[in-house]
Amino acid sequence: MDASAVISRLRSLGSSRNVAGQRRFGITPRTLHLGVPIPELRRIARSHPNDHPLALALWSANIHEARILAAYVDDPALVTERQMDAWARGFDSWDVCDQVCSNLFDRTPHAVARAAAWSARRPEFVKRAGFAMMACLAVHRRDLPDRVFLGFLPIIRREAHDGRNFVMKAANWALRQIGKRNGRLRRAAVAEALRIARLGAPSARWIASDALRELGK
Repeated sequence: MDASAVISRLRSLGSSRNVAGQRRFGITPRTLHLGVPIPELRRIARSHPNDHPLALALWSANIHEARILAAYVDDPALVTERQMDAWARGFDSWDVCDQVCSNLFDRTPHAVARAAAWSARRPEFVKRAGFAMMACLAVHRRDLPDRVFLGFLPIIRREAHDGRNFVMKAANWALRQIGKRNGRLRRAAVAEALRIARLGAPSARWIASDALRELGK
């Protein structure tokens, strides 16, 4: 099945009711929004494992669900930093950001470097992607040493003043997931959360208090 056939399939599965429901959860992409459920996307993806050309074509279609599907079918070994940067610039909703980071980008060799780089960027969803990547790496990449995640903690503190909703929630997500990885990182994340709490910004206080509630002091 080529990209045009996959896109036709997506269009046939669209639902205006699903679109309306997703909008209530803050999913308001600029790209065409069809309202295809995630289970349907995963069902399609199972027929196209590690299909890098298809993934590139789906992303270029400028359809919300096609971009999520692109992350499901791509081959992480073939994903370049240039592709990651280009796709991150195209993120226009929290769900496509998180789906791409958690199903593709965190499995690439460039994940750690891009997480650090994107965390310093100004665009809201690019910055969110940096912290979403940190959270996903903490959950999925058991091969990474603790020093990677210890290096992320000062970055979270550096950006804790950013009060934009999708940024501060992702920073909190990263802090919590790093802390849940093992005992050493839990202690480090709790100590970092206490430092963040002293920054004074409302966003910093929320990031810290929510993380401490889950990790314990």
